[in-house]
Amino acid sequence: MAKQTVAEQFIDILVRAGVRRLYGVVGDSLNPVVDAIRRTAALDWIQVRHEETAAFAAGAEAQLTGKLAACAGSCGPGNLHLINGLYDAHRSMAPVLALASHIPSSEIGTTYFQETHPDRLFSECSHYSELISSTKQMPRVVQTAIQHAVGQSGVAVVSLPGDVAAEQAPERAFEHALVTTRPSVRPGDEEIDALARMVDEAAKVTLFCGSGTAGAHAEVMEFAERVKSPVGHALRGKEWIQYDNPYDVGMSGLLGYGAAYEATHECDLLILLGTDFPYSAFLPDDVRIVQVDVRPEHLGRRTKLDLAVWGDVRETLRCLLPKVREKNDRTFLDRMLKKHAATLEGVVKAYTRKVEKHVPIHPEYVASVLDEEAADDAVFTVDTGMCNVWAARYLTPNGRRRVIGSFSHGSMANALPQAIGAQFTDRGRQIVSMSGDGGFSMLMGDFLTLVQYDLPVKVVLFNNSSLGMVELEMMVSGLPAYGTTNQNPDFSAIARAAGAYGVRVEKPKQLRGALRDAFRHKGPALVDVVTDPNALSIPPKISAEMVSGFALSAGKMVLDGGVGRMVQMARSNLRNIPRV
Repeated sequence: MAKQTVAEQFIDILVRAGVRRLYGVVGDSLNPVVDAIRRTAALDWIQVRHEETAAFAAGAEAQLTGKLAACAGSCGPGNLHLINGLYDAHRSMAPVLALASHIPSSEIGTTYFQETHPDRLFSECSHYSELISSTKQMPRVVQTAIQHAVGQSGVAVVSLPGDVAAEQAPERAFEHALVTTRPSVRPGDEEIDALARMVDEAAKVTLFCGSGTAGAHAEVMEFAERVKSPVGHALRGKEWIQYDNPYDVGMSGLLGYGAAYEATHECDLLILLGTDFPYSAFLPDDVRIVQVDVRPEHLGRRTKLDLAVWGDVRETLRCLLPKVREKNDRTFLDRMLKKHAATLEGVVKAYTRKVEKHVPIHPEYVASVLDEEAADDAVFTVDTGMCNVWAARYLTPNGRRRVIGSFSHGSMANALPQAIGAQFTDRGRQIVSMSGDGGFSMLMGDFLTLVQYDLPVKVVLFNNSSLGMVELEMMVSGLPAYGTTNQNPDFSAIARAAGAYGVRVEKPKQLRGALRDAFRHKGPALVDVVTDPNALSIPPKISAEMVSGFALSAGKMVLDGGVGRMVQMARSNLRNIPRV
């Protein structure tokens, strides 16, 4: 067997772990690794224009596939650019391995050119961050890093000096079978029995669901039917729990809508399922609360709990269902369903009234038409800001669509980079980047990555020439808007100059045709939609306490916003209420 360099061994380990791409920007300290990839058919080097994009792309790939993804940055400034995307991946519980290449090992500690200490810098946004200073540490450090990333669902970072990467790997290296999938976690019988007693004792139960309900839709629906519970959700729970849900009462939080707030506050028992919902001001303080989560560190850190249950949502509900008595009283559930429908009916006019004539275009209208025209299995990547609002209120989940954003980290400029990672997982699947003009222009250089790899991502640009969320935050604080206006070019012209399809939409009647043409186009496309900067949003319940410290939508001088096809879902759910 031919001898390997440390870089070649590193790549082989990634391939064994199921990694198929390494996103990054080349640089001298990375050269041995990139050259090893050049000679390896099983793994591709994906050249992006900014390392932040590399980390976001890897995080999106990991979220879509559930498998390990990887990114890399060269020494010093190169790997520093990874940090924002890695924070996002880590907080999104996406298994990502980052290679932070390093200065020559003999120069570490001398304030050498481009010297940083990546093993320290990345410690806060990773489960594992270690420096390989000797060939004898390979491959154990990389294998350990992979198992941290996969086992704890987050980021692991390996710092590797370029000179060490170029050396020969030890001939009798210690290698072991890699763990690349997570097990199910079942709670103990004592916790299950305690939860069953609490459910049986409660007259009114509400379920509030997060991303931890992925794969548990059937169990949640069965449990809701058994205990006659309304089901609300956080933003990251929307795609997993809202579809085919006759118990749906909407979303809580500052992006919320419907009756979720009332359902969580008027129950006797609130069960938080797989959610680390951070906004405690929206949670009740006078009802009994149970939290079920596979991550024990999440339990009780947002609100006081009467019972903490460590386990997968699906496994927990499978154990719980046979132990709870079926409830026959639907009074609370039916009242919440009626409240939900009435609330949505009250704001639906906000996105349907005179939209065909309104210029600049209502962004609500853009989102509702996009929802109708996009594929049933589309993946939407969503910029932080007002795009979060439109995605939350207008995108209709169906169990096949995916919605990915910087929902836990709240970074600008995430949508385009995440769309790159999403598209590489499946070139035949429709990937739609819902970008704001502020976020898009921040990492606009990586639109060229779409063109370079002929990735058929469709960028739908909500162009209101402002940082809408920041402007709204200022208004809520009683401050005049300042520094929030963008002087934008014709982004569609930039897209065409780059070699992609680009079209600018300024009138509502042009919108549907422009989206259809872009979706039919075989390569990358950008639809630059000029939207109304005055179209903002207001949550269903608001107070000064809720607004403070949260840079998202609230205010008294704003539109209610619409709710898209969700009003149709609410209407259909009313048919489930028995007639007496």
